[in-house]
Amino acid sequence: MSRIEKVFTKPSHKALIPYVTVGYPDTRATLDIVPAFESAGADIVELGIPFSDPLADGATIQKASFNALSKGVTPRMCIDIAAKLSTRVKIPLAFMSYANPVFNYGLKEFCHDSASAGISGLIIPDLPPEEATELEAAARICGLDLIYFLAPTSSEARIRFVAARASGFIYLVSVAGVTGARNTLPPDLSNFIARVKKATAKPLCVGFGISTPEQAKEVASLAHGVIIGSRIIQLMETGGTEEAVDFVKQLRSAIDRK
Repeated sequence: MSRIEKVFTKPSHKALIPYVTVGYPDTRATLDIVPAFESAGADIVELGIPFSDPLADGATIQKASFNALSKGVTPRMCIDIAAKLSTRVKIPLAFMSYANPVFNYGLKEFCHDSASAGISGLIIPDLPPEEATELEAAARICGLDLIYFLAPTSSEARIRFVAARASGFIYLVSVAGVTGARNTLPPDLSNFIARVKKATAKPLCVGFGISTPEQAKEVASLAHGVIIGSRIIQLMETGGTEEAVDFVKQLRSAIDRK
């Protein structure tokens, strides 16, 4: 059982997975905020590797990526930062990247270096399972979970196909669109989650558009975990690390509230 899978074995516990863009607003902030998130109740932290064409991300995370790239943050730097973080936290860390940087780095090299730095999983939004055979093999050798996506538009056949290939957990996209804080949850979210649960017993975590503790609580009542990124980045921009950490505390409290 992988480190990520173990998160979902705690009875009645729902996973809280905050996202940060590595190097935003600077590398020191990343090194400070991830341990603070662990103390605030995060179960896994998703580390976004900045990329110039992040097709799955909305304006907030795009801006954060541009900011980090303009300061010279590279995949190699992200791996070095992950190595430092892995000595400071006990929770699993997962890289969120895109296919181009990973292929450019070298699939085997990226998996090896990521695992050596303490990374437990990889999330690559623009790499569908049909094209990920080589990365799957490299990830498996290095003990990394390769986490795949499903969207509300996914067919039953697609759900079964992804469920058979995913490891760690399955990332459920709450809406057919990009990341970004939204005022309300999609009305058909519960039906979408129920459809996937019929096809697999693997953990299901929901992301995209969750922006309040109340929304997080509702999602946690339906799925095994909650992923929040854009709202955290917004708070880091306007209120700094302290407000973002306080928000994660609020999320944890709301999710745990029966």
